[in-house]
Order: sequence, then C-alpha cells, then structure tokens
Amino acid sequence: MPKTYYLDGQVINAALRGVPFVPPVASYIALFIVSPTKSGGGIEVTGGSYSRQLITWTAPVNGQSSNTGDIIFPVATVAWGTITSYALLDAPVAGNILYFADLNAPRLVQINDQVKFPTGQLQVIED
Repeated sequence: MPKTYYLDGQVINAALRGVPFVPPVASYIALFIVSPTKSGGGIEVTGGSYSRQLITWTAPVNGQSSNTGDIIFPVATVAWGTITSYALLDAPVAGNILYFADLNAPRLVQINDQVKFPTGQLQVIED
C-alpha cells in the first residue's frame, strides 16, 4: 500500500534528520469515490450515515501488518456512489492521509448496502 508524500516526509525527517514524528494515537479508514494520490486529495464519501472507521493493526512482522478485526461501515442511508479506493488517515475527520490503495474492483454502494473489510484483508507492507 503506497504511502503519501506527507508520511514519506515524516519518516525521512525522523530517521535521517532527527526531527521528531509524533505518530497518531489511532488510524481510520476512509472510502473514496475518486482515488487519492501520493499528494493526497481524492474525493471521500460523504453523507448517508457514512463515517470513517477506526482500524487496529497487528504488530509488524517482516515489515508487514494487517487489520486485527472486521471493519464494518454503517449501512448507507443514501447511495454513496462507486467506491474506487480507500485510505488510512490519522484522524476521524480532516487529518492527513498516510496510506492509500485502490480496491481490486470498484464497488457501487446503494441505499441499505454495507461495506466490510474482513480481518486480515488490509495489509500495510514496508519494503
């Protein structure tokens, strides 16, 4: 899963320049109808009971971590559109995109649909 330039800069500053990086106390997953890029951006889903979801991670093993439990978004009370991607952010609203990825296949979310990522499906791999 690619990192954003924001996180790249934080890692370089901390590892090579001695500039402290204060990591977020939690991370949140957001759904996007227009994919973010390394520069950030994208268009996140809004309305219809949508909210970012808290995500917890396994301890890293060989530079890899995955979600520790199912991530279940609220039932859509309006059509959210076609979800193309997701991102990991450092805040439940606003904040900074840390990592992002496209879905394997876009998913149309209509009224009464619910998006779920099973345990272990999301993986962050540092190489």
